[in-house]
Amino acid sequence: MEHHIIPPSHPRYKSLVIREKIVQGYLKGITVLSGLIAHGRGEAFDYILGEQTHPPALRAIEAAVATMLLAKHPVISVNGNVAALVPREIVEFSKEVNAAIEVNLFYRTEERERKIRDVLLSCGAREVLGVGEDASATIPELHSERRRVSPRGILIADVVLVPLEDGDRTEALRKMGKKVISIDLNPFSRTAQMSNITIVDNIVRAIPLMIEKARDLKRASTVVLKRIVESYDNRIVLGETINIINNRLTELAKKGVFLELPKA
Repeated sequence: MEHHIIPPSHPRYKSLVIREKIVQGYLKGITVLSGLIAHGRGEAFDYILGEQTHPPALRAIEAAVATMLLAKHPVISVNGNVAALVPREIVEFSKEVNAAIEVNLFYRTEERERKIRDVLLSCGAREVLGVGEDASATIPELHSERRRVSPRGILIADVVLVPLEDGDRTEALRKMGKKVISIDLNPFSRTAQMSNITIVDNIVRAIPLMIEKARDLKRASTVVLKRIVESYDNRIVLGETINIINNRLTELAKKGVFLELPKA
């Protein structure tokens, strides 16, 4: 299996390590080629955001965690990219908020389902839904393979975390009356616009922060959790994020030079 050794001294080391995880996921049959394209699109937005977690994302993380802690049947939906990038963190977060984990794929094959399930189980998951015959229920008005869900998971969920999602399923889940939390570096996407809570951040930064926040908020009362959720406005948070992007681009454009290159 092809593997690239990335020197830690490389100026893009962290970004290249993340990219390599997606590539290795493809070689293992976990991700698909379109997943590599989707990652590249997100990476471009991460560049613009300065590859850091901004205050609006932190507020969205707090609201997301509070929402999942209040939920009766929270579910975390996992696709190939999520399984390649943060499988251990997803399992850890699921335990902190008592959420089920379900595999859900646009390019669905039973082989990919099983491989993703096995990765999650190897990271400590107690059970992984949505594999094979377990995906026997369907989401109304959705025609892709993403319509197939577990009757014990997404079908009965009141809150669904859909990291690295596509917008049609987010819209369909909202029509079913479910609260949808997304992690999406593109605040302009249909997923970001359709979600109840959108965390505009890189998933490799967001999930560890959500774990920390869950450990903190688990000690909070139901009243406090509800206050956090009720005071959150996704439109305002997305607007603030777009302003951050606009201000960063304006600032960089004024400088005229993005990198200080060594003199010849």
